Amino acid sequence: MKSGFSMLDPLTDSASLDDELPVATGKVNILVVDDHPDKLLVYETVLAELHENIVTATSGAEALKHMLHTDFAVVLLDVNMPIMDGFETAALIRGRKKLAHTPIIFVTAFGDEMHTAQGYSLGAVDYILTPIVPEVLRTKVKVFAQLFRMTAQIKRQAEDRVQLIREQSALAAAEAATRRSAFLAEVSQVLSNSLDFDTTAKGLVQFVVPFLADFCALAIVDELGQVQNTQLAWTASKTSASTRQTATVTQLLDADLKEAVIRSLQTGNRETLTRDGARFTLEVCDAASTDGYSLQLDFALAHAAVFPLFARGRRLGVLLLGFPAARGFGPAEQALASEFTGRVAIALDNALLYSRIREDDRRKDEFLAMLAHELRNPLAPIRNAVQIMRVLDSAGSIHDEAREIIAKEVTHLSRLVDDLLDVSRITRGKINLKLTALDLKAMLSVALESQRSLLGSNRQSLEISLPTASLWVRGDPVRLTQVVVNLVDNAVKFTPEGGKISVSAKQTQNQCELRIKDNGIGIASTLLPEIFNLFTQGERTLDRRQGGLGIGLALAKDLIEMHGGSIQAFSDGAGKGSEFVVRLPLLENTPQMDLPTKPERAQPAGSQRILVVDDHVESAKSLAMLLGMYGHKVETAYNGVDALQLAAEFRPRLAVLDIGLPGMNGYELAGQLLKSPENKNIMLVAMTGYGQAEDQRRSAAAGFQHHLVKPVETEKLKAIIDSLGQE
Repeated sequence: MKSGFSMLDPLTDSASLDDELPVATGKVNILVVDDHPDKLLVYETVLAELHENIVTATSGAEALKHMLHTDFAVVLLDVNMPIMDGFETAALIRGRKKLAHTPIIFVTAFGDEMHTAQGYSLGAVDYILTPIVPEVLRTKVKVFAQLFRMTAQIKRQAEDRVQLIREQSALAAAEAATRRSAFLAEVSQVLSNSLDFDTTAKGLVQFVVPFLADFCALAIVDELGQVQNTQLAWTASKTSASTRQTATVTQLLDADLKEAVIRSLQTGNRETLTRDGARFTLEVCDAASTDGYSLQLDFALAHAAVFPLFARGRRLGVLLLGFPAARGFGPAEQALASEFTGRVAIALDNALLYSRIREDDRRKDEFLAMLAHELRNPLAPIRNAVQIMRVLDSAGSIHDEAREIIAKEVTHLSRLVDDLLDVSRITRGKINLKLTALDLKAMLSVALESQRSLLGSNRQSLEISLPTASLWVRGDPVRLTQVVVNLVDNAVKFTPEGGKISVSAKQTQNQCELRIKDNGIGIASTLLPEIFNLFTQGERTLDRRQGGLGIGLALAKDLIEMHGGSIQAFSDGAGKGSEFVVRLPLLENTPQMDLPTKPERAQPAGSQRILVVDDHVESAKSLAMLLGMYGHKVETAYNGVDALQLAAEFRPRLAVLDIGLPGMNGYELAGQLLKSPENKNIMLVAMTGYGQAEDQRRSAAAGFQHHLVKPVETEKLKAIIDSLGQE
């Protein structure tokens, strides 16, 4: 009897299966389950022609054991078996996930509808009625064997494709990692090329484009978080000779970009933004102009990411990466950018540290060079005065004046040395204040009186405004006097002749406020934050009037802070004067205190003949006095303009010129003197604190026949004068 529910018609479909199914190698497993051994033998004989691996079982339990360990292409299952019939066995097979899709063909002598429905409900794929037809059995089993091979082959192909995809993904990841490593290695190379801050910043933005982004902006901020300058780089058009373009601006003015930069600096987090519209320009500004201007790009900046740059807890700036709409910025690119910005922050921090070390080293070298120069200035008149006393046979007014010069310049030298020692002591924590109740008003009166002669020599006016009541503080009289003298001396030094200096003091709540103001050269905005740093000096000129050792203000700040006070500097910029404000805590009580004694200052010496030009008055006077004692006619001038006028009247045979003159320096003065026909036979002698070979070469090129280093050795100068012969 032929089953009406066969999946395939063995007579019509077997040949087509042989043609369509791919040929697979290897035997498949076929499980035959029947409780009659003779029937099992028949099945094995019939199926032997398929050349497959036939496995037999005489019970449902034995069949389940085989299926738990072996994969079968099809199961021939007898329905009528003792203990566990075919339907129960099929139910257990379908109950296991691993076995649920194994094809089951029931073998039964009953073909009624009830058996059919029950068989299909248990997952049967076909029924074969006994007695079996061998061709039908072989054909149906063969179909499932081939289907099993096809499934296994497809599974293997799928696994191969998955493996291939995995290998391709791993290769892509390895290539991406290689590119990333190569990029970061090149970054390290760029970062190690230079420790110069600007060079490093410019190199970084150029390196980013176009590998990491089409637009890059590196904005650097100061300690207050204000953007100081911004380095830009972006991809150029294909027609351009270069692959990228660069620019240096102060900051970006586009509202969305500027706000993202500010947020990133404030929060320390990455900021992303998408820009509306196709904008091919950026609004920027630079230091040359406060007005903004448009920067043309060769693409529309559609979206951007802003990364903050932090190192050692300090914000250094931000790195902004921009992209056109067609270029994405996925997680891999973001991770690379994050690692890149971390390295950039470290590199910029190292560059900043290096620049600060280099600046400190420059200041140290300048300090040492200026120290030698500053010490030579007072030594020159001291040596001259000593020589004067040696020449004099008897004491007199000239002798007394020479001694006063020595006393004055020794005091100046002592003060220089004391300042140096005080800085060293404060730095090492070795200085001790002798604190006592002090009337600041009385102390100011004495200290300012000691500076009047200095102000008078520069024709500067001093306005003093002190309260009627005493200002009692707890302080060291010597140290606070030192602070006031340093500040007033600083004002005198940086205020031109005829300038105005004012000193005022008043009580503000529980503090005493002291203000020292001048209308001098002012303080540049770039120098103002560092004005109290050790060795900090303004821009030096050849005359050295606007200079010093750079320790006076640093010392004043340290001493005021040791008294529990504060000091600030204010200036509207170069040429607009400066003001220093000192605040000290007042005492609640008003005890009495002895005032510091008024220091005595030596009066400057008179003048005498040759032409001596030196802005250091004592040096000029003492040298003129000494040369006069040798029988020469000597005139003195303290600047180039007066020297030219005096030379036209005096017609000197020899002129001793200080190189570091205010206004017209010694080189310029020499050139002007040699232009005059009246001075065609004049001998020029350079007198300076600088004695290097380059200094001597420069003086010779300016027309000087001799170069003497301060303090001038008298015998050398005498020999030069003697070479001219007696007039």
